[in-house]
Amino acid sequence: MVNRFVLNEVSYFGPGARQVLPQEVKRLGLHKAFVATDKDLIKFGVADKVLDVLRQANIPYEIFSEIKPNPTVSNVKAGVEAFAQSGADFILAIGGGSSIDTAKAIGIITNNPRFSDVVSLEGTADTDHKSVPIIALPTTAGTAAEVTINYVITDEQNQKKMVCVDPNDIPAIAIVDAELMYSLPKGLTAATGMDALTHAIEGLITKGAWEMSDMFEIKAIEMINRYLETAVNEPTNPEARNGMAVAQYIAGMAFSNVGLGVVHGMAHPLGAIFDIPHGVANALLLPTIMEFNAPAALDKYVQIAKAMEVYTDGMTREQAADAAVRAVKELSLRVGIPQHLSQLGIKAEDLDRLAEAACADVCTPGNPREVNKEIILELYKKVL
Repeated sequence: MVNRFVLNEVSYFGPGARQVLPQEVKRLGLHKAFVATDKDLIKFGVADKVLDVLRQANIPYEIFSEIKPNPTVSNVKAGVEAFAQSGADFILAIGGGSSIDTAKAIGIITNNPRFSDVVSLEGTADTDHKSVPIIALPTTAGTAAEVTINYVITDEQNQKKMVCVDPNDIPAIAIVDAELMYSLPKGLTAATGMDALTHAIEGLITKGAWEMSDMFEIKAIEMINRYLETAVNEPTNPEARNGMAVAQYIAGMAFSNVGLGVVHGMAHPLGAIFDIPHGVANALLLPTIMEFNAPAALDKYVQIAKAMEVYTDGMTREQAADAAVRAVKELSLRVGIPQHLSQLGIKAEDLDRLAEAACADVCTPGNPREVNKEIILELYKKVL
């Protein structure tokens, strides 16, 4: 079997890392930035921390901020048109997964116009050319969109999330600057952090996992267990913020290359149909689906228990799996994640439609234990 690993050309880490931006723009021979971000990041001054670096270096830019939390086909089309009119030669993506995913779609379509309908990018599109150069600066510690070859766009007409997988979309440069995350609200810190934990756990147990990906995912679980609660409760704690920023990137390095599972398969329709934030959906589903998957991945669950620091000598694999599931559940509770779909407005009559969509999701086949619509429906019922 041949395993592939795709990563950024260059990445920078650490508080204040955004200061390297001018030297990288110069090194790549770029001239004008198309800034893909969202209105809240502009409103609360987070984007300005990056834009100030551009201004001081006299690098011109144009802002595109029409990006929704679950970006849509319409968002992308508007962005492609705005980029074409801007005269920019690279995209500067500032934000969480929504901004960076939108940037990826804009960059891919600009250099591969035959995919201008956007919906044809779903799955593994055979694009011919690399994206417009993207420099990504994440403002959340969760999606790891800055290092993945995936992006997710909502097809609003068909109410579905399209998972697009394409090595040509990976940002040329990732700048992971924890200072951009200090003002992240408590709830969003918790949800995105649990999203990163979901990536690490699903990436560890997915069918495509192998030794190299396992190494990264185990380390990510260790770091998230160590830093997430502190990052939620002490938002300007530099060690915790930087620890989470690095941990989510490490998780992304691996899951991007090996795939995910049914947690994401079930979370995507919750976002597409009911606009539930992706991190919240993943976090709510994770413990229940971990419990379901345990029999198919017991050795990996021993590793999870060790990384979560709940393994004790003499435990059987089954006991270690139970301890791992409990540890994830307890962490989720401590950081304030909702525990039931009904808290988010989901009703029993919605579940059949959700299960149908989850069954067809591109992430679901990677699950270590086989599922079908009936099993997925039962899993939704458990968390209702």
